[in-house]
Amino acid sequence: MGGRMARGGVLVALLAVAGCGGGGHYANDPRPPTTKQLSASIVRGKVSVSPRSFGAGPVSMTIANLTDASQRISIARSVNGQEQGGPETGPINPHDTATLSADLAQGRYLVRVEGQGIKPAQITVGKKRPSSSNDLLQP
Repeated sequence: MGGRMARGGVLVALLAVAGCGGGGHYANDPRPPTTKQLSASIVRGKVSVSPRSFGAGPVSMTIANLTDASQRISIARSVNGQEQGGPETGPINPHDTATLSADLAQGRYLVRVEGQGIKPAQITVGKKRPSSSNDLLQP
């Protein structure tokens, strides 16, 4: 009986050693910056965004359509006077909200309503925000 217990113990020890890594090393890459929360509103004649300047990285924009018409918002990067298309929402119903997520690089952007003659908001994205690796309670 003692021999069986000893063999069982050896088997358990071998299985435990076999389960310990096996060269599957990985780099501990830093996490992306914490997502920056932006607020935007569409009112008669203009789009407003707050804050208007922040560091590069992921953003989540909550947009309130305060007009009486369905609207779409897009974020376009402005490079040497030329606009480069970017993310956009689907239709936002009148007096409703939507969320738009993007990972913005350094530069200038226009937050605009498609084809409505509403003045766009300009935002400035600075250098990349620091990693969130040392921030507690991150998803």
